[in-house]
Amino acid sequence: MVVRTLGSGRDVSGLYIGIRNAQRHFPRDQQHIELHLGHLHIHCELTPEFWDGKPEINDGRLGTWLFSRIFHGKSHRAPAPIEMIPAGKHTYRIVPFTIPAASTNGLSKIGGYHPQ
Repeated sequence: MVVRTLGSGRDVSGLYIGIRNAQRHFPRDQQHIELHLGHLHIHCELTPEFWDGKPEINDGRLGTWLFSRIFHGKSHRAPAPIEMIPAGKHTYRIVPFTIPAASTNGLSKIGGYHPQ
């Protein structure tokens, strides 16, 4: 699932999961989640607000990792897409989301078809 970074100003505090992702992938009785950030594994609590309109995972270690991995050396901190890949029960690998390159076969051109 694709989520986005969460923060204010220059700080990165965690992940915004999104209401639909929270409803689809996280049962209401789930109280924690484990995140694999490369070699670092962290255990994060899911607050009751997670399912009540604030589907966020806030953790200082997560924020620090996201800052160093995603935003290091960048002056702006606009929300960035992050991929959460299932890695077991209540466990996800966190990796930067990369948008696939545009097709170079000529089929992705915008506009009408104009035979020559």
